[in-house]
Amino acid sequence: MKALTKKFLLASLLACVVAECVAETRPNIVVILADDMGYADAGFNGATDIRTPNLDRLAESGVVFTSGYCNHPFCGPSRAALLAGRYQHRFGFEHNPHYDPGNPHLGIDPNEKLFPARLQEVGYTTGGVGKWHLGAAAPFNPLNRGFNYFYGFLGGGHDYFRIDLSAPLDTAYLTGLVRNNKPAGFEGYLTTALSRDAVEFIERHCGEPFFLYVAYNAPHSPLQAPAETIAKYGHIVDEKRRVYAAMVDEMDRGVGMVIDSLERTHVRDNTLVFFLSDNGGPQPMSWNPNYGNSSSNAPLRGGKTNLYDGGIRVPFVASWPVGLPAGKKFDQPVIALDIARTAVELAGGDADSEPALEGVNLAPFLRGESLGKPHDLLYWRDLGGARWAILTGEGTKCVVDDPRRAPEVYHLPNDIGETTDRSSEVGHEVARLRACWRTWDAANTGNRIVPAHDYQRLQADFFQSTATASEADWHSERESNSRH
Repeated sequence: MKALTKKFLLASLLACVVAECVAETRPNIVVILADDMGYADAGFNGATDIRTPNLDRLAESGVVFTSGYCNHPFCGPSRAALLAGRYQHRFGFEHNPHYDPGNPHLGIDPNEKLFPARLQEVGYTTGGVGKWHLGAAAPFNPLNRGFNYFYGFLGGGHDYFRIDLSAPLDTAYLTGLVRNNKPAGFEGYLTTALSRDAVEFIERHCGEPFFLYVAYNAPHSPLQAPAETIAKYGHIVDEKRRVYAAMVDEMDRGVGMVIDSLERTHVRDNTLVFFLSDNGGPQPMSWNPNYGNSSSNAPLRGGKTNLYDGGIRVPFVASWPVGLPAGKKFDQPVIALDIARTAVELAGGDADSEPALEGVNLAPFLRGESLGKPHDLLYWRDLGGARWAILTGEGTKCVVDDPRRAPEVYHLPNDIGETTDRSSEVGHEVARLRACWRTWDAANTGNRIVPAHDYQRLQADFFQSTATASEADWHSERESNSRH
């Protein structure tokens, strides 16, 4: 009996040791997302007029994806895919939702399981800081979608210096912030306030596995930055870019605060940090020459809202000191939805429970353990399929950015700026890629998000018609009463 007891105790002890080792090898995970940042506006991607020492430090400690893509050329759908780990078209999220806390239908499908919820299932504490943009009503609230903690704003943007609860709701840029569903504010500059909160989350949870989503709204409009930071960029002649540069600078400083906190709490080595932008930088257009935030996507073509690479190829880095090589460039195409599967599989979670995550675990490819390409094909869709693109693992891209034009074909390794359309030379390839895209698209569903500007118009029309009907009913009732 004593021998059996000793064997049982020894087995239990070994099991505890193994469990502890497994837990220790699982990384903390931090995803830092910029908003409307240009491809060329980080030092690790060639910027010389904007200083990004902390992003460059992060890049030097990890892997730079030179062909790193987001899932959509503008905000909301791109973020939906990132957090779901699936193409957003699978659940009908193809437009930016308007901010409406009273509409329980205007947001990400409540049946869609976001990847932070999968991390919760294996013991991770999950936090979100910053911009949400996936719906403002209760069914879409971060605390109901896999986050233990959230501080930020639920709409698509915010003023960087102030809150004004007396202002018209409009796009909600002056609304109050929330912290775990309670009203909250901020002091000073919003980007810094978000960074401070991210640091506090790390300090609270550094003794346990954690996931942190730091979703900056910088450098999205409005173009606002502290005067002293703008003054650092006096060498930039264009005033608009000078302010934009200061906004990127402040965000970079916030990234430094986050990285420093990981180092200070002794968890940096075993923390996997991703940095990327939600889409390319917005550029002036022929019909709106003042559009854009003065970002640079050079040498890419186009910008935000385009399916050319300027709209979807973004600054993209992964750093994990004990788990990934440092100072490496990875040239094969990867996409934002890969982050979810990478994180969940490294955490020991279930990436294949329905609905299964669609990305790939990038870690084996970055370590050289898996040879070949992470993806044979990547896909994009907008306007219900009127605009679309498909990219092969070798870098051949077929794109319809303008529904009035025929598909164009570019070989990006030799033509990163998409300057020479080769469709007339490779008609068979156009047909093949279009067929592949249609096969992929067959699994998609219709868009369920009314575009924000259309929603505002419908909302205004509804209230006007309601007011008119109410007034007519009042006059009718008054006339009826007068007869009696």
